[in-house]
Amino acid sequence: MNEITTTDLAKFGWREKEMAAELLNAMIEQGLPEDFEDDEVTIMFNTHSGNVFLTNSEYQVAMMNGEKLESFYITPYHGYEGFAEDLKEMFEQDGENWDQEDIDYLIELGIIEVKVLKLVLLRNTKK
Repeated sequence: MNEITTTDLAKFGWREKEMAAELLNAMIEQGLPEDFEDDEVTIMFNTHSGNVFLTNSEYQVAMMNGEKLESFYITPYHGYEGFAEDLKEMFEQDGENWDQEDIDYLIELGIIEVKVLKLVLLRNTKK
């Protein structure tokens, strides 16, 4: 059976190995993202998306966002994916259609504040 994700470096191609090296260098130079637990950290390759990323015992994900190592999030209800600024932008554009569980997740992570939530909902009720 073909695995979707792997930590087996023998299954990484040259591109993926370069991405893994970039992750390790960023981890050394920048450290891990503040909200990323430093427990059982490993490099993983998603063979379907081509993404190479760090993950840990808490199933958190950190990836390169340009030159910076950042946490990559997946919301619990709808499974929206992205870096903090991506999710904030998605919410600001279409927040009235988000499930409360996903909104609470963004608030808990500090991606949006309650006042932003109120502004987005207020703006969208005026449309």
